[in-house]
Amino acid sequence: MFGCTFTLRPLRCISLSTLRLPSRSFHRSAIMSDLSVQLTAPNGRSYTQPIGLFINNEFVPSKSGEKITSVNPANEAEIASVYAAGEEDVDIAVRAARKALRDPSWKQLPATDRGQLMIKLADLIEQHKETLATIETWDNGKPYSVSLNDDLGEVTGTLRYYAGWADKSFGQTISTTPAKFAYTLRQPIGVVGQIIPWNFPLAMAAWKLGPALACGNTIVMKAAEQTPLSILYLASLIKEAGFPPGLDKVAFTGSTLTGREIMKMAAGSLKNITLETGGKSPLLVFEDADLEQAAKWAHIGIMYNQGQVCTSTSRILVHDSVYDKFVELFKEVVATTSKVGDPFADDTFQGPQVTKAQYERVLSYIEAGKSEGATLAAGGEPHKNVGDGKGFFIAPTIFTNVKDHMRIYREEVFGPFVVISSFTAEDEAVTRANDTTYGLGAALFTRDIERAHRVASEIEAGMVWINSSNDSDFRVPFGGVKQSGIGRELGEAGLEAYSQIKAVHVNMGTKL
Repeated sequence: MFGCTFTLRPLRCISLSTLRLPSRSFHRSAIMSDLSVQLTAPNGRSYTQPIGLFINNEFVPSKSGEKITSVNPANEAEIASVYAAGEEDVDIAVRAARKALRDPSWKQLPATDRGQLMIKLADLIEQHKETLATIETWDNGKPYSVSLNDDLGEVTGTLRYYAGWADKSFGQTISTTPAKFAYTLRQPIGVVGQIIPWNFPLAMAAWKLGPALACGNTIVMKAAEQTPLSILYLASLIKEAGFPPGLDKVAFTGSTLTGREIMKMAAGSLKNITLETGGKSPLLVFEDADLEQAAKWAHIGIMYNQGQVCTSTSRILVHDSVYDKFVELFKEVVATTSKVGDPFADDTFQGPQVTKAQYERVLSYIEAGKSEGATLAAGGEPHKNVGDGKGFFIAPTIFTNVKDHMRIYREEVFGPFVVISSFTAEDEAVTRANDTTYGLGAALFTRDIERAHRVASEIEAGMVWINSSNDSDFRVPFGGVKQSGIGRELGEAGLEAYSQIKAVHVNMGTKL
């Protein structure tokens, strides 16, 4: 679902993998060079868009000269074509990353100075946040307010957080016997491969760049072919910040199917991997819950970012005594809050799905829900009341009276699409919440503090929200269980994925 494209190494290497698309005209005011174009976005902001591969601190064309084309999902118009990296380009990028890893300008850089570089990068991102938010919205389709206020805040906050950890990740001395002095060194993994999804390009890049750089790694990053533009612009800021010019680790955020394939490939050479894959997260509403708050949070939990969030609480289970009331409240919140429209408009809550393929995927699940006998309570159709009727817009969709065996209950849809069913007892709710191959997130609503902690403990998920949904924080570990992933990102736990411990044994005089 997230595809294969972009290779970025924040020290000196970014490249895009191959995807052929027909060449058509795109909106631009002028070609600046073979490696950049001057673009004007729908909100009137003009900027210089890099289109080359970023290797050894320079933008360069791909060896083949092939390009991929980015499309505006709000009107299906082409934005720009960027160079697509082939196998040879990726090999060059990896060699550059390996060389940089051994270069004294990076290897011997004091950890505190490494943190200062990260802070400078965060400052530059903040200075360019309007441009970055514009690119993200234009390329991805999410509302500009989300790109600017949520995503860019996440990016700078994450980088600054991990900048503070750069000189605080160290080894320890270990008491053994008087004949031995033992200590550990915490060292970088090496060259790190990072795969970025299309739903939060900049934010997910920061989640991976932050801990990897703090631990002293070099990086080869691959963003999605659907949304390469903001990461290429980020590369120019990485260079401006002053970062100096075969993988040892793979970190991935994307679909479970792709995650499985990465595990297979990594197994051949025992690569260290971290995977954050799919989810079908439950949201439980108990009879004593504040139903108005539950409805509002449930709306955020599934409709935010066009439903294109891996932790979306897309299965809502409601106690049968409050089921009807909750459904009406939820429908009202969706109807009055989920305004679908131009992603650059101030009052838009929901923009288009990221691509035509994703748009058609959501529509196919709507048809599956109808054919399986669920009740379509709202939406269930394309939303064509935006602009000239083009674009990949879908009306917020609610299915009720959903049975656990139905595809729409069990499979990840990744769109503004939610299913609601009822339960009669706590143990039933927990059992049904856990009856899934996924285990990324979950939410529950209750005023009973004992029940809240009891259920949170029993739910099989890497994260549980009590009386909220999807309000994550970069200081708190993020990740899943079962087929929702391996390892954790964010927080102090995120550092573990990007460092390794070496034990040193010092003989203090033992003679043989």
